[in-house]
Parts: sequence; structure tokens; C-alpha cells
Amino acid sequence: MYWKDEGYLLSKNNFDENSIIIESFTLNHGKYSGIVYGGSSRKQKKNFQIGNKILLHWKSKGENRSGYFNIELIKPTSPEFFEDKVKTTCILAASTILKILLPERQINKKIFYSFEKLLNNLNDSRWINLYILWELSLIKELGFEIDFLKKGNHLNETKKSIEINNKYFRIPSLLTEKEMFKVTKFQIREALEFNRSLIMENFIIPNQLRFPLSRNLLEKYYN
Repeated sequence: MYWKDEGYLLSKNNFDENSIIIESFTLNHGKYSGIVYGGSSRKQKKNFQIGNKILLHWKSKGENRSGYFNIELIKPTSPEFFEDKVKTTCILAASTILKILLPERQINKKIFYSFEKLLNNLNDSRWINLYILWELSLIKELGFEIDFLKKGNHLNETKKSIEINNKYFRIPSLLTEKEMFKVTKFQIREALEFNRSLIMENFIIPNQLRFPLSRNLLEKYYN
């Protein structure tokens, strides 16, 4: 079996002395993992930075069997931000969240393009706002939409909180006030904490998963 597709590198792990196992999020095949022979060599190593856009050539003896990739680099996303620890952490956090939450081999082009848009806009002055909204859109696409303005969603207008799984969470001002020209660190952290609660309650806790350390680190940058 063979296919070719574009995708983003979500994770990599050593397989043997010269090879690695990668996990990628592809446009037309969803999240896929496989072996890259020679992937840890000096020549190829630079291609395997988390968040890089790559062209994947997949080969396997059967659709449901493990296989291997040949990789071509399309866009070196991560190296552009090596000197910016916060943005580098953001790329790692977003990639790891996708790795944890996306089902194997299930196509979702809307999530793919939203992730691509996030990475392409990390030079925007309001990039962290875009990241926060990206997390909310991901939660929605995975089946847990929360409309803050819609009646009947257990929204407490007085306390500005919302009930999820019999717990109340305060809705951050960053998500309810449409025109905010100057955003403080507190408001960013408040929104990140809110999103973390949604991810924990809807995905991490029910499925006994581990919340990404990189996502916790991103939050700490706004203490």
C-alpha cells in the first residue's frame, strides 16, 4: 500500500540507532504514525522538528499494518521561532494536544486547516489570542461546543460562569468581551486556565490521559 500526503509533525521517538518513529497529522489521512529509516541521521535530523510541515510518502504491506515513511521537508516552521521560548512552547503544546486527542487515521480537514492557520500566524501581535481561540475551536470540532451567548447552556449571567459535569467554571473576560485592544497577562492566563479546564473535563479525565507538560509550561509564562 502506498500514499502521499502533506502533514505536520506531532511527535518523534527513537526506534533504533538510526531510525525514528514519527506521528504526523495529515490532510487526507488524519493522524498517522510510522518508522522513518535513517531519521536520526545528521542529514535528516533537521527535518524532524515538531510543527514542521512535511510531505509524507507512506508504504506498508497492508492498510491496517505498520509501515514506514519517506519524508520531504515543505516548511521548517519550528526553526523560525527557536529564539522565542514562548512561541516554541506554543507549537509543542498545540502539537501534543493534537497527538493526544485526535483519533488515529480519522480525517478532519477543518482541524488540519485551523492548525495550519495558527502556525502561519504566530508572527501576529495577538498570536496568543489566536491560540486560545484555536483551542476552543478544537474542543468544538471534537464534539464539545460551548456557546457562551446561547440560552439553555447553564450559563449563570450574574456570576459569568458555566456548568460542565456539575462543576462551575468562570468564563474569562477575554472570551466574552469582543473589543479588547490591550490584553493583560492575567486575562491571558485566565483564558488558558479556562480552556485547560474544558480539555481536562471533556477529554483528559474521562479517558485517563495525561495533560501535556508543554501546555502547563505555556500557562506559566503568563503568571
